[in-house]
Amino acid sequence: MRSLIDIKKLNVKAANTNSQQSLENEKNTIGLGGVGRSKKHESADKQVAGEAIYVDDRSPLRGELYAAVGQSEHAHANIVAMDLSKVKTAEGVLAVITVEDVPGHTDIGPVFPGDPVLALGKVEYIGQPIFAVAASSYELARKAVKLAKIEYEELEAVLTIKDALAKQNFVRPPFTMKRGDSEKAIEGAEHQLSGSIVVGGQEHMYLEGQVSTAEPTEDGGMNIFTSSQHPSEVQKLVAEVLDIPLNKVLVDMRRMGGGFGGKETQAAPWACIAALLANITKRPVKFKLSRVDDMVMTGKRHPFENNYTVGFDSDGVIKGIKIEVNSNCGYSPDLSDAITDRAMFHSDNAYYLDQATVTGNRCKLNTVSHTAFRGFGGPQGMMTIEMVMDDIARHIGKDPLEIRMLNLYGKEDRNVTHYHQKVEHNNLAELIETLAESSDYQARRQTITEFNKSNAILKKGIALTPVKFGISFTVQHLNQAGALVHIYTDGTIHLNHGGTEMGQGLNTKIAQVVAEVFQVDVDTVAISSARTDKVPNTSPTAASSGTDLNGKAAQAAAKTIKQRLIDFACEKYQVRADQVKFENSHIIVGDQTFSFAEFSQIAYMGRVSLSSTGFYKTPKIHFDRAKGKGRPFFYFATGAAVSEVIIDTLTGEYKTLRTDILQDVGHSINPAIDIGQIEGAFIQGMGWLTTEELIWNEKGRLLSNNPATYKIPAINDAPADFRVALVTDAPNREHTIYNSKAVGEPPFMLGMSVWSALKDAISSISDYKQSPVLDTPATPERVLWAVESMKAASK
Repeated sequence: MRSLIDIKKLNVKAANTNSQQSLENEKNTIGLGGVGRSKKHESADKQVAGEAIYVDDRSPLRGELYAAVGQSEHAHANIVAMDLSKVKTAEGVLAVITVEDVPGHTDIGPVFPGDPVLALGKVEYIGQPIFAVAASSYELARKAVKLAKIEYEELEAVLTIKDALAKQNFVRPPFTMKRGDSEKAIEGAEHQLSGSIVVGGQEHMYLEGQVSTAEPTEDGGMNIFTSSQHPSEVQKLVAEVLDIPLNKVLVDMRRMGGGFGGKETQAAPWACIAALLANITKRPVKFKLSRVDDMVMTGKRHPFENNYTVGFDSDGVIKGIKIEVNSNCGYSPDLSDAITDRAMFHSDNAYYLDQATVTGNRCKLNTVSHTAFRGFGGPQGMMTIEMVMDDIARHIGKDPLEIRMLNLYGKEDRNVTHYHQKVEHNNLAELIETLAESSDYQARRQTITEFNKSNAILKKGIALTPVKFGISFTVQHLNQAGALVHIYTDGTIHLNHGGTEMGQGLNTKIAQVVAEVFQVDVDTVAISSARTDKVPNTSPTAASSGTDLNGKAAQAAAKTIKQRLIDFACEKYQVRADQVKFENSHIIVGDQTFSFAEFSQIAYMGRVSLSSTGFYKTPKIHFDRAKGKGRPFFYFATGAAVSEVIIDTLTGEYKTLRTDILQDVGHSINPAIDIGQIEGAFIQGMGWLTTEELIWNEKGRLLSNNPATYKIPAINDAPADFRVALVTDAPNREHTIYNSKAVGEPPFMLGMSVWSALKDAISSISDYKQSPVLDTPATPERVLWAVESMKAASK
């Protein structure tokens, strides 16, 4: 009998030719810049050399202090009494604050109230900050908070979604999207099925933990250096807790060591606490969380428990469906309303649901408040319909891919979502057919079926799953961005925009956009920190919108300056506008040619403004929540993945043998960065569905609170044969920045192909006649339980 270790040696092939070709292109175009070329990340060299500066790497400011917080030991309790006398007299302590010391707002909820900066007489999860200290060292601050004596009156805690549903315990009211009469359609269909699934949450596990430094200014203001995806929100909340105007708070964010949504809203509390302590001590204060504290005190991807009832015909075409998504929001609203909405929006994934009812419940539990995570609820919503596809296929004895193809969005009579948005420019069928052919899906399916017939212990599985992901913030006002561009007299360019760089290559892409406008070398474009005094009122860098929004804003600013240069050239040299051309770092004016630097100096001497702001707002989007109708998304990003796995039915151990991905990114601004984003998103999505397990005990304490008890994918978990390709000659037909498409979030959901392939391998035990129940994460234990259940049901 072959072991899985032996099997790993099979199917190991040469590196993906598409990805490798992209890397070769990158080597050949270093320094060229411009849109459509592979250009390495602007901080790559510094990051590899360890020279990139993050917030915690900044040199200590004069008199800098260090913060820590006292945390709740109960999931739900009233604070009866609190003795902080020993904390105040502890070595190195200079200040101790409670919520009573907050001069301004005490609630820092990002959308709805419910997030006190420090506990307000009651605690609602284990780890909730109750008080804060500033001390002369990080270690002394952490030691001091342990000296507090707090008396609690313990209250009943809600720790499961089922309990929250039974008690109707919600952070926001339930919401339903509906089209047609789903109940009647289900009843009238030839076949009916029902099912449910538990979809686990996910820890962000960014390399750089939460950290902020607050520095008092001479005018009673505050400078904040923070690892945040949303500097403007940090600015607003710091101003509110200090009760000062926004123009007295400056937030500076050069780069993050990862965010994934975990630093969209949940970077703000630590900045606010640091600012409160700095305001009292009149000294700079740094607040950084240890890894354990970070995992305990910050929210995760929302766990969901979803269920469905579906009616379908003998071919497997859905006639009616009811879906309920139940999100574990934790103790407060945070972003849960919008996240659950997006789960509802994406409950169709790539499939036409004619008569459909989708309901979302936002369950309040006594755990840390869950928050944004790559995909923002979309992945949890998609899981239900992908389960439906597999379940229908097993029920009527067809290949799941055939059922998926039958139910895809199609032509005029099958191209409107359950929230009444038309699916335009639909390439799903073509994309899937192309991938099925390039990956040899049908031949491999047949080979795998034969393998499973002749192997009693090892079983293989294969699955092809698509993704249709809506691009835009579903909160309309967030779909805007600003930028600031300067040209200096030596021809170099300074760029500042409202987005934040967290490793995804946003700054590199925006620099390429500006370089493209002026047709100059991208290396002449320098980008400074995201700063609230340069570009105000920014939206978070989230929802895969970073390049779409900020790229357009930067382009607008650059075009304004470019037009000024053209107008100046026409006036000074008496030429027509069509005789002024920007080419290869030069400006051609009639029969004269100037270097870009030379002409910048001439324009300056001619008193031409070489600085401009730019602004962009996404067109066409709208949604009437009361009616459940509208166009919440500017466009849809699409992709598909084929994954092949092998499982050991005696142990539940498994391995992903091969994955083929085809992703539509429109006209790619930077193919190398896009492919890197796709690879990373897939692995992160695969980890969410297979290895990354959050565990709370019966008291509501997080047990998986460090890298030893929480397993993210390692290199050995990646597919042995990993192939990534971009759809060619497919510019976005909506007017996006250079007709590109978003790439940050959509490929994350391609990890569902691994989950579906695991189910395919397990189903082979029943000769593909039954669909296994496989909750996520599909750890080896859960795979083994599903195998045993399948064996029992097949007897």
